[in-house]
Amino acid sequence: MDMPINAFKQAIRAGKPQIGLWSALSSNYVAEAIAGAGYDWILVDTEHSPNELPMVMGQIQAIAAYPTSAVVRPAWNDAVLIKRFLDIGAQSLLIPFVQDAEEAKRAVRAVRYPPQGIRGVSGTTRANRFGRVPDYFKRANDEVCLLVQIETRTALAELERIAAVDGIDGVFIGPADLSADFGRLGTSGDSEVWSAISEAGRRLRRAGKPAGILAPVEADARRWLDEGFTFVSVGVDLGMLARGADALLKKFRS
Repeated sequence: MDMPINAFKQAIRAGKPQIGLWSALSSNYVAEAIAGAGYDWILVDTEHSPNELPMVMGQIQAIAAYPTSAVVRPAWNDAVLIKRFLDIGAQSLLIPFVQDAEEAKRAVRAVRYPPQGIRGVSGTTRANRFGRVPDYFKRANDEVCLLVQIETRTALAELERIAAVDGIDGVFIGPADLSADFGRLGTSGDSEVWSAISEAGRRLRRAGKPAGILAPVEADARRWLDEGFTFVSVGVDLGMLARGADALLKKFRS
């Protein structure tokens, strides 16, 4: 069998905008339904959702039936969590709360096999199609897409050094946590925070590194795409369900 090619990694490396959807509903059934819509990528979240390893595997299996890339967000920059997601077939990972270059290097080591990293070796996993990909260990490192998430002013100050780490394929700005770090917890569209995000995007473009962001408000998403962000999640399935339910009931209660 052939090695699975990471289409998402190729696309962001080429600067091709990737429109994504955040998935927090922790369901393979939901993952299949939204993958069929045709988004370029779907973020399978385990940091802020009740998602565990077997559930994530079901979701990436469901997404694999469609021309949509799965990106998995581990709960933390933890080599054990990362190893397990890679072994079930995740090729793209978004690592939260990376504060400096050393933490970025730690993530790189976690996704790479020795001697470049510390990823544990197993000969029979879903990632290597249960031992059926003959050159898997030679090519696995190249097909992993590693994204790191910037969420604080401390991380913004280290942005160029983080982006320059060999093995970092893209940098994702976490607007909610960044707003909280600026003292604007629970707000959206604060001018100081938005200015910092815009400047971060410009700095990443100068560094030649793809930038990503979550922007579930349409006007915000279009702004970031216009400003050159490469991979943008334009909605969250849980929020879409909750707000849709609210809107439907309001029609009959008002």
